[in-house]
Amino acid sequence: MTSRFTVHLAERGIDVVGSLELFRRSGDDLIDRWDGSRLLRAAYVGTGRWVPFVAHARDGAFEVSASDASVRDIVANTFVPAPADYARLLEGDPVIARLNSQLPGVRQIRQLDVFTALIRCISAQQVNLRWAATTRRRLAETFGRRYDIEGDVVYALDPERLASADPTEIRALQFTTSKAVSIVATARAVVEGGLSAEELGALDDDEVIARLIRVRGIGLWSAEWVLARTLGRPRVVAGDLGVRKAIGLAYGYAAMPAETEVRQATRHWGQSAGVAQALLLHAMGERVLLTDPARQRSPAVPRA
Repeated sequence: MTSRFTVHLAERGIDVVGSLELFRRSGDDLIDRWDGSRLLRAAYVGTGRWVPFVAHARDGAFEVSASDASVRDIVANTFVPAPADYARLLEGDPVIARLNSQLPGVRQIRQLDVFTALIRCISAQQVNLRWAATTRRRLAETFGRRYDIEGDVVYALDPERLASADPTEIRALQFTTSKAVSIVATARAVVEGGLSAEELGALDDDEVIARLIRVRGIGLWSAEWVLARTLGRPRVVAGDLGVRKAIGLAYGYAAMPAETEVRQATRHWGQSAGVAQALLLHAMGERVLLTDPARQRSPAVPRA
């Protein structure tokens, strides 16, 4: 039996369409599916259960069709809300203020399942986002759980299935050998326990990073993406190539800034780091970042 209900998003003014456009720009991986008006996902609700849903975007809300209404809270947490601190950042950073006026309401999309979040990170290492989506799609079709809903299909990546896989099977999907080994290692680490969102959420940032980087193939940047996207914390993934490029364009660096320069340039973001990072990445994807350093250089960033 299908449940139908409305989820009103906690923060008014969220640009649902703009925030989700990342999924369409990256390519359809059959896991996080966005066609411009509908979001299809399968949410993990515990004890080995996944619930597929379709969320139709409305003004400040989702109209949801799901096989179980237990996904209501999960759908409501699709985005990381802007903190009260965001007003301070808009007042003090003309770069963020300008982009916010052009692209209001863009927020970080949450990946509430840690395993899927880590697979996204692994798949995207040292390749473009479209190829990463292609390989994830193959992984989903080969090892995922398929669900049919509203005449369409969506997949969930189940760590139980991948934990027992032979890395050569994953390598055959055109993942590198190191990524194939990392995917299996990550699945096993999740199955063995200690990597759920609830468990990681009880730890501070350094403890989360320390626990995640013990897993083969998971480094600092992947762990920081979990902090930002899954736990919704104000973390800048300063070593990520896309983040470095966006910071360079936004703040007028002559060359792509190094990780240390990104951390220095974004230190003033504070508790608003998550929303600012999502805004810059979206602005870069939409090609609206200016390229005139004189117009973009933030007072918070030292001149060379």
